[in-house]
Amino acid sequence: MSKNIVISAVVIVVLLVLAAGSLFIVEQGEFKVVLKFGEAVRVVESPGLNVKIPFIEKVTSYPKRAMVYDSKSTPILTLDKKPIQVDNYTIWRIVQPKLFIKTARTVENAQLLIENAVYSTVRRKLSSIEYGQIISEATARGNLNQDITLDVAGLMLENYGIEISDIRIKRTDLPEENKASVFNRMISDRQAIVASYLSEGDEESRKITSNADRQAVELLAEAEANAKKIVAEGEQEAAKTYNTAYGKDPKFYSLYRTLDSYITSFQNEPVIMMPIDSPYARILLGQSVE
Repeated sequence: MSKNIVISAVVIVVLLVLAAGSLFIVEQGEFKVVLKFGEAVRVVESPGLNVKIPFIEKVTSYPKRAMVYDSKSTPILTLDKKPIQVDNYTIWRIVQPKLFIKTARTVENAQLLIENAVYSTVRRKLSSIEYGQIISEATARGNLNQDITLDVAGLMLENYGIEISDIRIKRTDLPEENKASVFNRMISDRQAIVASYLSEGDEESRKITSNADRQAVELLAEAEANAKKIVAEGEQEAAKTYNTAYGKDPKFYSLYRTLDSYITSFQNEPVIMMPIDSPYARILLGQSVE
């Protein structure tokens, strides 16, 4: 009786061990690859309890979610021979688990592969453009990130089953030993540009002033000519009017001219010698000249 109990207990323990070794759970946000003699035989992505062959099949877990890998700061030489330090990050995830387990095998190895692929592509891209384009043109930086992402994504998906959704350059800095000289040169360049703008502004100002002065002289000359013409026309018209008026009564006109001359002759109380019986004196004395 006791022997049967022992055998039963051993059987139960063996069954429990076999059951424990044949069951595995897939959690939310992960998938598990079932390996048979080191080869991936199936991938389980749905959460829940699953069965495998104990002692023959093994299970390896991998994250299903997207992951972010920050690459190390690396030195790169631009087209205009500027040494820069580049930092970037990569968003990636595993989409072909069987290919991934066959090639990359672990997340750590995958990150190393991503590091090498990104560095190679970034170095190739940045070495074909100048430093000023990298730091000053947002559109160029955007296109650059897109180009790098496309190049690396095709390589990683085809060879390792890794999907690269985005690669971004976070920072491009000069090495510390080069910053001072480059900044000084940038300041000199900007000062030269400012001096050029000021010189162009002064030249343009002189042109505008000269043109305005010339136009002013021309306008004044034209105005004076028009004024003289108008005065001459007015005097001509006045003379014509006077002649017409005076021609109607010559005696009155003669008297008017004589009286008008008195205004000029007797200014400042001068002493005038003339015959008392002259017409000029007689009119002055109020006598008739007839």
